[in-house]
Amino acid sequence: MLDSAISARPDIADKALVRSFSYIGGRWVGGEGGATFRVTDPATGQDIGWVANLSATQAAAAVDAAQAAFGPWTRHLPQERAAILRRWYELMLAHREDLARIMVLEQGKPLSEARGEIDYAAAFIEFYAEEAKRPNIEGVTSHLADAEMELWREPVGVAALVTPWNFPSAMLTRKAAAALAAGCTVVSHPSAETPFSALALAELSERAGIPPGVFNVITGAAAVVVRPWIEDARVRVLSFTGSTEVGRLLYRQSADTVKRLVMELGGHAPVLVFADADMDNAVAEVMKAKWATSGQDCLGANRILVERPVYAEFCRRFVAATKALTLGPGMEDCDLGPLMNEKAVVKQEEQVADALERGARLACGGKRHPLGPLFYQPTVLVDVPEGARILTEETFGPVAAILPFDNEDEVTAQANATEYGLVAYIHTRDPRRIYRLSRALQFGMVAVNRTKVTGAPVPFGGMKQSGLGREGSRLGMEEFTEIKYVCRDWA
Repeated sequence: MLDSAISARPDIADKALVRSFSYIGGRWVGGEGGATFRVTDPATGQDIGWVANLSATQAAAAVDAAQAAFGPWTRHLPQERAAILRRWYELMLAHREDLARIMVLEQGKPLSEARGEIDYAAAFIEFYAEEAKRPNIEGVTSHLADAEMELWREPVGVAALVTPWNFPSAMLTRKAAAALAAGCTVVSHPSAETPFSALALAELSERAGIPPGVFNVITGAAAVVVRPWIEDARVRVLSFTGSTEVGRLLYRQSADTVKRLVMELGGHAPVLVFADADMDNAVAEVMKAKWATSGQDCLGANRILVERPVYAEFCRRFVAATKALTLGPGMEDCDLGPLMNEKAVVKQEEQVADALERGARLACGGKRHPLGPLFYQPTVLVDVPEGARILTEETFGPVAAILPFDNEDEVTAQANATEYGLVAYIHTRDPRRIYRLSRALQFGMVAVNRTKVTGAPVPFGGMKQSGLGREGSRLGMEEFTEIKYVCRDWA
């Protein structure tokens, strides 16, 4: 075990949850030659611990472990897999506070948001513990004399899971619980910026009784760890959450082994606020859609389009509410925490500068906060003109872009004018408009007069270059199965 500032904290009750080695085949594994990388607190810039930096050879060995465990795991009765997953879920809830605090220290989000993420993450395990018992053989009406036909769902095999830093627990459980429930074994790679959350889940998986080799967590550089999995034909499915740019790269690299791909990629969510909307509700819900996770969310509101008759009122209310937001380290549980890294802050600065040069007006914010180099003031840009980078690029930070529109056809075209298609938000009280827009908007998810739409029963995913496949719901488990057709003659 490596020294870790997290494990020395008095507010972490169960010190064994703070793991710094990778978890492969039921063993805790250090990097070759003692190789490590450091993890820092984005709020302070201070080191919070060192984590094993594994090699490509070790990443390949994780596939060996998962492949060896695959046969025995598939032979577990569905209710046995369900019982193990249920214990994992219960352990997550029992250690909710420690898991949330570990997350805050490495990711920076406010403590209340971290607690909410642990609940969200655990819900996926509970959901798939129940779904594990439900895949059924499906009969097919035969078109051949004296033949009986069935469709079986079987686990694909070893599943590689690559997860991001913004939701370090929920993105792992959403993938892993579905794969394990289906009968797959897992090799997973958490972001090098937030590995402690994933390693804590590995510790709890061991306590829950998940057999050695069934669930593996490999830390290190993504390019080093993931490449052997891409090249290994035994890895039959790759599930990735991250940028569209990296998703395209993984898509190309996976071609030679013809992997199944599940990808939740970038988002560029539009919010359409019509003049007939409940203004109190619209402002409150758009605040949630914009500022959650300090704007570092693929579901975050990137483009706020407001019908001209209520444009001035909406801007006034939204700016006033934004100015009231508080910033601070996650443990202080303010409204917004720091951004994840310097690159994220620079992106905010560049998009704001570009919009202002093109004629947008700065309503509030617009610069780094004195709290520290990774704190950026919640910023509102109004009258943002077409052509501004913030209207075409994912922002992934605390900058809101607001612009007016004049009619439904115009705003529908504006909303759809993007390569992304993850989520869109509509605020209106007109039922006919709700139906028309829900049909016309080219997004995998549409939220009407609300922000919160996700959860374990929901098929999460997007259209166009926002991804492939779905996560969550029954469909999320089916991504880790193959259909086998059996045609049987009893003669």
